[in-house]
Amino acid sequence: METKLNLRDKLRRLGERAHNPEWRRYGYLLAAGKVLGIALVLSVIALASNIIGTEVLAADPVVKPNDIINPLNTLWVLLAAFLVFGMQVGFTMLEAGFCRSRETVNVLMECVVDTALCGLLFYAWGFAFMFGSGTPWIGTKYFFLQGIPATYETTGVSFLAFWLFQFAFADTCSTITSGAMIGRTGFMGDLIYSFGVSGFIYPIIGHWAWGPDGFLASMGSKGNFLPELGTCFHDFAGSTVVHTIGGFVALAGAIALGPRLGRKFKRDGGAPMLPHDLVMATVGGLILWFGWYGFNPGSTLSIMDFEGSGRVAANTTLAACAAALTAMFYGYPKTKKWDVSYTVNGFLAGLVAITCPCYWVSPAGSIAIGAVAGVIVVVGVDLLEWLRIDDPIGAVPVHGLNGIWGTLSLGFFACGKYGVTGPFAADNTAPLTGLFYGGGTTVLAAQAVGSLIITAATFSVSLLLMYMVKAMGLLRVSKAGELQGIDNYEHGIGAYPEYALKQSAMPQYDIEE
Repeated sequence: METKLNLRDKLRRLGERAHNPEWRRYGYLLAAGKVLGIALVLSVIALASNIIGTEVLAADPVVKPNDIINPLNTLWVLLAAFLVFGMQVGFTMLEAGFCRSRETVNVLMECVVDTALCGLLFYAWGFAFMFGSGTPWIGTKYFFLQGIPATYETTGVSFLAFWLFQFAFADTCSTITSGAMIGRTGFMGDLIYSFGVSGFIYPIIGHWAWGPDGFLASMGSKGNFLPELGTCFHDFAGSTVVHTIGGFVALAGAIALGPRLGRKFKRDGGAPMLPHDLVMATVGGLILWFGWYGFNPGSTLSIMDFEGSGRVAANTTLAACAAALTAMFYGYPKTKKWDVSYTVNGFLAGLVAITCPCYWVSPAGSIAIGAVAGVIVVVGVDLLEWLRIDDPIGAVPVHGLNGIWGTLSLGFFACGKYGVTGPFAADNTAPLTGLFYGGGTTVLAAQAVGSLIITAATFSVSLLLMYMVKAMGLLRVSKAGELQGIDNYEHGIGAYPEYALKQSAMPQYDIEE
């Protein structure tokens, strides 16, 4: 058994080892290692304190919630913004494909210039009107993006990333409008009404529902608009704010313009003017579907809400699928043909409809919502035809009518499980419950009030704007210009070389037998 050394023996042994070179080297290494270890621990503690934060003392500055950027959620919103902006490619192709060949360059030019104009207006005052706090009717801060904090409100998303995301939404609304006005709108007239839509109509009316103190966003609470309703207006990603506004501005424009020359309606023994490139239109529609995965899931503003983001994406897909099929089957008895235009506008209608309720409904509910949307779009096309309103791409049925249906559908199909999204996780303590899930008519009533107010305000103001531009003599091109073809008249060039349009211009070859 080993004998335990006392303190004097340990000191004597240490003295003997101190004279041994090998033991001295070992001692130096041991001491250096301990010093380095202590230094490393202290460094880790200091680094963690800087990252996590330390106790705020009286002399420390106060850190506000909107000074802290969440990098993951900011990246999520940026990626979503890029997808939504990519929808401009889809809109351009869809409109160009559904129009006549003589109108193609005009469509391309309007889509590009509307985007550029919208961007500058949204920078100057559009964003301030819509997302700045101020009054229940209009925002009054962040003009020219001055005085902005690091993040927007308490989202944790970088302010300028949020601005970019919302600019892409504003651009979508502006582009919807031009679809119903193809083939006869003067380019100067397009610039003027686009200035009104992007600069005033969309951001001011949008503030009511999406602004931090908008009267529809705070509706139903004590001291605010209609407190007896008991709930506010909900529009998760824009069935009303983007699509109903865009669709009813388009309706006002189509009414003020009147139909294209030569457009003869069915009740008068005619038929719609045929699209010139259904390949382009269909591909454009599919690009829009792809972009919708930024539009809807991105509106969570938080990838940390994993379940919510996945649910929104799945619901978006299912609604589009259901609407494509119901539009195709519902339209078949009318023509005895499988109509690709009904099918494309069908899935777009489903996407529009699910945009409002996508966060709060189940997959089964999204299929039902999409199925109804596919029928509404076909009925809407027939209604405009009967009313003698010329809408070449179906902007009003797809966006206007189905924007209303999607907004109301929340009141029927909210499944009672989901509340609000958040920067780190969802808060489901106060879920929305619709009529079909035992929630009564509370949510439906709030949705109906919000939809009615926004639809009526948009249509009346837009009709006034369009007739003002018409009174200036700028809304519609001259009769001679329209007969010549708006591409050549307004832009001096057509979209296609002559041989692609005229058989007589095709090269002729002698074929030897």
